[in-house]
Amino acid sequence: MIIAVVVHSAAIQDRDGAKLVLAGLVARFPRLLLIWADGGYAGKLVDWVMEVCHWTLQIVKRSDDAVGFVLFPRRWVVERTFAWLGRYRRMSKDYEELPQSSECMILIAMINLMSRRLARCRA
Repeated sequence: MIIAVVVHSAAIQDRDGAKLVLAGLVARFPRLLLIWADGGYAGKLVDWVMEVCHWTLQIVKRSDDAVGFVLFPRRWVVERTFAWLGRYRRMSKDYEELPQSSECMILIAMINLMSRRLARCRA
């Protein structure tokens, strides 16, 4: 389940956008120790996360000899979440005018998913 969402313009680099997300989580999740990210988040962000948040940012990289689809540990979690979001028609394309509206639609989709799972568990 998603614990934080930040939608920003394409003019912001992903690593800088990650700082927006992670800075907001420091106070809310003090027991968090480890975060997995793909190779696009490597570099100075790893050091920033350790210095500012006191967490370990572990990069899950694709091996150089991998050809085609290869399942990597923990990386599938993000891809699965994107697939869940894509099942909602409103999330299939970028219809929203404001980033805040996109953030809200992501949260609504996750609330819907969670409530369906909870209802299924109770039945």
